[in-house]
Amino acid sequence: MPKTRKPRSGSLQFWPRVKAKKNYAVIGNWLTSSNPKPLAFAGYKVGMTHVQEAKPGKRSTEAMITTPVTVIECPPLKPLSLRFYKKTPYGTKVITEIFSNKLDKELGKKIVLPKKLEEKQVPEHYDVLKLVVYTQPKLTGIGKKKPEIFEIPLGGDLEYAKSLLNKEIRAEDVFKAGQMVDSHGITKGKGFQGPVKRFGVSLKQHKSEKKKRSAGNLGSFTPRKSNWRVAQHGQMGYHQRSEYNKLIMSIGSDPSLINQVGGFKHYGIVKNDYILVKGSLPGSSKRLVILLESIRGTKPKTISEIKYISRESKQ
Repeated sequence: MPKTRKPRSGSLQFWPRVKAKKNYAVIGNWLTSSNPKPLAFAGYKVGMTHVQEAKPGKRSTEAMITTPVTVIECPPLKPLSLRFYKKTPYGTKVITEIFSNKLDKELGKKIVLPKKLEEKQVPEHYDVLKLVVYTQPKLTGIGKKKPEIFEIPLGGDLEYAKSLLNKEIRAEDVFKAGQMVDSHGITKGKGFQGPVKRFGVSLKQHKSEKKKRSAGNLGSFTPRKSNWRVAQHGQMGYHQRSEYNKLIMSIGSDPSLINQVGGFKHYGIVKNDYILVKGSLPGSSKRLVILLESIRGTKPKTISEIKYISRESKQ
């Protein structure tokens, strides 16, 4: 049999491979809907466990299927402001922003809070309306108080958007079990790595001079520059990544059903609402993951009854 040779691997879909600007995702493409509800939510990645669900098998018997799931702790989101945009020849510009009357003092760690809020009127003409929200990490046990601030899209009319300004948004107000969502997050950072780990290049033979864990040739003498296709060392990890069509297995408000003995590794105890998502999600524990309604329009799936959620210690 011929030997499979793979001198280089590594997708060129994301280039350049640089660090993300924030530790949470920046999203530019949203789903539009006429249903009056928020179209996105965010939570802190806790870790992974597994569940057993009963699926109908052959001869009308139930088969216990074990499925890995990711646990996301979801403290309520608080609205910061309503932001109105106007489309111009030079891009979409903010024309007015109406702030909420109830702002937490922890926001002062992130932005400069105004001493007195001015009452602004809704503009007569605008093209895009977004709701700016912030998280409440103080309600979790991760030892963090500084909130994250980001925009989420809204369905419905202006009156519904106004009604959200002084209300908390919970996960069950946005998603339900069996729904397909898109996840956006920042992957685990690996730091400065060489081409062997970064791109999977082959090791050179043991008698090669100088280096063994490097590319054999960076290019010709002329032109006097390196080609961007050549595998070289650099930043690995801490990139923004999106995963589409992730299935929500369960949404709950009783953390005692999922908390592991001794707490989740590198996280601790879940204290708020939670979401169980099938499979893995990008990012490390304690990092924010933003979930959106599936932009590809996948139909909801029927969820089998979950018979068992593993609470065994992973220590």
